Amino acid sequence: MKLARITSYGLMGIKGYDVTVEIDINKGQPRIEMVGLPDAAIKESKERVKSAIKNSGFLFLPRVITISLAPADVRKEGAIYDLPIAVGILSATGQLNFSTFKDIIIVGELSLYGEIRQVMGVMSIIIAARTAGYKTIIVPKGNEKEASFIDGIDVYAFSTLREVAAFLESGLTNSPPVEKQNIFEITSNIGYKEDLKYVRGQYAAKRALEIAAAGGHNMLMIGPPGGGKTMLARCLPTILPDLTVSEALETTKIHSVAGYLDDNVGIILNRPFRTPHHTSSKFALTGGGPSAKPGEISLAHNGVLFLDELPEYPRDTLEILRQPLEDNVITISRAARTVEYPANFMLVASMNPCPCGRHGSDACVCNPAQVARYLSRLSGPLMDRIDMHIEVSNVSYDDLSGNFEEEPSEVIKKRVNAARGIQLHRFKDLGIYSNARMTNAMVSDFCRLDAKCESILRAAFERMGLSARAYNRILKVARTAADMDGSLDIQPGHVAEAIGYRTLDRGYAK
Repeated sequence: MKLARITSYGLMGIKGYDVTVEIDINKGQPRIEMVGLPDAAIKESKERVKSAIKNSGFLFLPRVITISLAPADVRKEGAIYDLPIAVGILSATGQLNFSTFKDIIIVGELSLYGEIRQVMGVMSIIIAARTAGYKTIIVPKGNEKEASFIDGIDVYAFSTLREVAAFLESGLTNSPPVEKQNIFEITSNIGYKEDLKYVRGQYAAKRALEIAAAGGHNMLMIGPPGGGKTMLARCLPTILPDLTVSEALETTKIHSVAGYLDDNVGIILNRPFRTPHHTSSKFALTGGGPSAKPGEISLAHNGVLFLDELPEYPRDTLEILRQPLEDNVITISRAARTVEYPANFMLVASMNPCPCGRHGSDACVCNPAQVARYLSRLSGPLMDRIDMHIEVSNVSYDDLSGNFEEEPSEVIKKRVNAARGIQLHRFKDLGIYSNARMTNAMVSDFCRLDAKCESILRAAFERMGLSARAYNRILKVARTAADMDGSLDIQPGHVAEAIGYRTLDRGYAK
């Protein structure tokens, strides 16, 4: 009997860290001891591993087996260590001719029959292992698609413990590594059910949607029921720029950790569009639980978080959006750990103008106090963080019944891509990708105004009582409007248009 040491990996949020699995076997009253802060799922691996070894045709000797998971002061979670534990036991009992696998990472859950089940977060693990200098990793067959998009490390995917043992016995020669896939060869097959060509009328709202997509701006749509707010929001992903490779990988890591990744595709190709119901708790938005899983805010990273009927959400739930909207990250602190998830999303929301939804028409039954009380459910600080507040009115009969063709999303997306290309060039050395993410210093550098533009903005600032944050948001939207027109400088018309997208600041309820 001897000591075996296997390297595996654990997850802290979407960041992987190496875990050393050590197996020591001695004579004595048969038992399995496990140390290293394992959770309940890991403790139960004793029985899974025992049955998997026996049902794979190996011997499980009645001995004192001590399993250590290092680092000892970090809590380990999940069934991801089943496979490395089983390999370690086989090695320590002499059934595999390896005592130390220095340069190989092994992860996977085992069934009682010795089958290897897929695990969550494999992409994060592979990227972390590659960064740490490892050259080889063994993963479950079910994670093969996900693993195939990472270059710089050999990935081997297996279905059973028996296959892994044969592979290790052969000196890593009896099976080829997973064939790498090119993301760009897959994105050409992306399709959407929605398209702006099916949205009749609403030309002002479409223009606002185009600017929001080009600059990555947060947007609130206000209008009566049936005006098309939800349809417009659902069309937004069809005109957003395609995910870059780095964005696709980072988005996939989050969805993989959360367990929402499509196994048949293995990567997120479309920008996420998340629509949590207004009854969702704040923990559903932020994430949490014992293992601090990502919530809707992080699942919308690099995409859209759509909140329909915004005032219907509890106020304390909405207020948690303030920090991630400002910092583009969300930190989840629990007793056992603190993790940070990226949260670079576009917030798109919709709301009725009053409780009955008919504000401004003879059919409205709400008095001014009711309207004000309804709008007061949304705090000023939250509204300040939304770049664009636009009105979406009812569509006319002529727009609905006409035989003309509306502009399709494909055409609009070309203009959005052109404007985003300008921004990518502008910010190429600054680590951001859109105007909405400019810092105050960047706004000063890239949103300079001439005297006429200054005069327009000064008048609006004093008349509307704008905050410093709203002032900066207007400048960012104006910069995007200028980019849409291919203008190097912000023109008076761009400033006026950006000011026009501050409906609530103009006193909508009055």
